[in-house]
Amino acid sequence: MIAGKLQDLKERLRPGQRLLGLDLGEKTIGLALTDTGLVIASPLETIRRTRFTADARQLAAIVAKHGIGGLIIGLPVNMDGSEGPRCQSVRQFARNLAQMLPDLPMAFWDERLSTAAVNRMLIDEADATRRRRAELVDKLAASYILQGALDHLRLNPGPAAR
Repeated sequence: MIAGKLQDLKERLRPGQRLLGLDLGEKTIGLALTDTGLVIASPLETIRRTRFTADARQLAAIVAKHGIGGLIIGLPVNMDGSEGPRCQSVRQFARNLAQMLPDLPMAFWDERLSTAAVNRMLIDEADATRRRRAELVDKLAASYILQGALDHLRLNPGPAAR
């Protein structure tokens, strides 16, 4: 089920469930995981993409293993706010995944500049080599996306929390 808003997804979570963040690339899927309190996002792993069915099975196994109650999927919106072919591809992936995992709510989060921000941090602060950045960037970008969504939820708790 694709939720219209982050708040809709949060309301469907049971206590103790986590969120999984996805940074969908053409060759890889970066994954990040929240704590059970939905406060901190941490990088989890990077999946090398193959066929959709194999990727979806791998994601389903991760969802089961970590007690995931919902997905936050990075949406690669253009800088002017428009949606191009990459957004269409991500939305189609989510629709297909929702058919395989119909009880798992999903929401999109604008991922503009997430990979650039992570690369900048890895260069400036961590002094990471190009090879090391390639190993880390996807799961760190997923963490960046997921943390942005968590911060938004914390700052905009919705009517139930007021």
